[in-house]
Amino acid sequence: MAAAVRSAVRAAASRAGVARLQGGAVASIGACRRTIDAPASLAAPRPRAFASREGWQEGADVDLDSVAYGFMASQALFTALEVELFEHIAAAGEAGAAVADLQQQTKVNAPRLQTLITSLVAIKCLKRTDEGLYLLSPNTAQYMVSSSKHYYGDYLQFQIGRQFYHRMGALPEAMTTGKAPSYASWFSDPNVAKTYTEAQHNGSVATAKYLVKKKLQLGNVSTMLDVGGGSGAFSYVFTGATPGLKSTVLELPEVCRTAQGILSQQTADVQERVNFVELDATDPTWPVPDAHFDIVLMSYISGSVPEKLIGELYQNAYKALRPGGRLLVHDFMVNDSLDGPALGALWALQHVTVNAEGLGLCPQEIIKRFGEAGFDTDSSETVEMIHGMTKLVIAHKK
Repeated sequence: MAAAVRSAVRAAASRAGVARLQGGAVASIGACRRTIDAPASLAAPRPRAFASREGWQEGADVDLDSVAYGFMASQALFTALEVELFEHIAAAGEAGAAVADLQQQTKVNAPRLQTLITSLVAIKCLKRTDEGLYLLSPNTAQYMVSSSKHYYGDYLQFQIGRQFYHRMGALPEAMTTGKAPSYASWFSDPNVAKTYTEAQHNGSVATAKYLVKKKLQLGNVSTMLDVGGGSGAFSYVFTGATPGLKSTVLELPEVCRTAQGILSQQTADVQERVNFVELDATDPTWPVPDAHFDIVLMSYISGSVPEKLIGELYQNAYKALRPGGRLLVHDFMVNDSLDGPALGALWALQHVTVNAEGLGLCPQEIIKRFGEAGFDTDSSETVEMIHGMTKLVIAHKK
């Protein structure tokens, strides 16, 4: 724990908050995969509760140690995923796994694996039995083991651990100099684009399903424009849920290359109704017809472009929509009061490292730009999506 570095007295009173930081930057409701039979000795899997999101708000003052040393705990989690530690412990069953066996299985046959495991026990990812064996905590079993239908360890391992964690190291420089790569330049690297797109896909599918099932009535729509649609996850879910709906995805070239492979895994019907067009969405003109679409979707785009271009995006969307059409803006957002929630604020801060001229979003800033683009602001709607992280703001074209 962080306080152990300070003094024995502070260690005795150290916070449990470091463990709360593991929920950090998660841009999904939970990827949907297979099922897992949790050991009988552990509590039954429960809906993903995002306890960390409440933890940020606890108390009247900041827990400085939890914040300052949280990066150590997050790297412990990411490293466990990299060496497949949770997979091997899960395979050992309810009896638990011995360190000696885990050293062989992970190919980390050295004392440092015990050091990692002890850290994971301390932050409550693992439990140590009286016999010195190791079990997964209920949350770890439910979310960090690939056979679980709620697994999102791939997202944390690849996109957060390998990409965004390192980008955040550049935050001081980006903040003081205003210099940072754009998403377009970052994603021009095929490996970066592939890692990001594949890691994001399952979480986006889950978010899209939640949106269609709980938050949005698609109604009688036939055409959709998915701007910066990544793997095409939203388009696959929307077309799958809406007979006859066709979707065009605008995306960067290297992202499209990865997305085509993911598209090939969809049903034949969905494959026929979703197509990709290579384009940087910030280009002033889009290669789509005017007044053609019933829905324009922008998920995680408004916070990823320079602030001065947000209005242009909405103007292009207005131009592409039919009268009565809807613009759906889904993104990381804080409340209009600009005091949280914490994870929405921190994700906006993460964007600074690849979008130094961007804007941290809240609904009123988006609705203001809706009006400037010609939309009817009186009918705008704001919907809570991923609790504490993202919101959906809807605009209607008159």
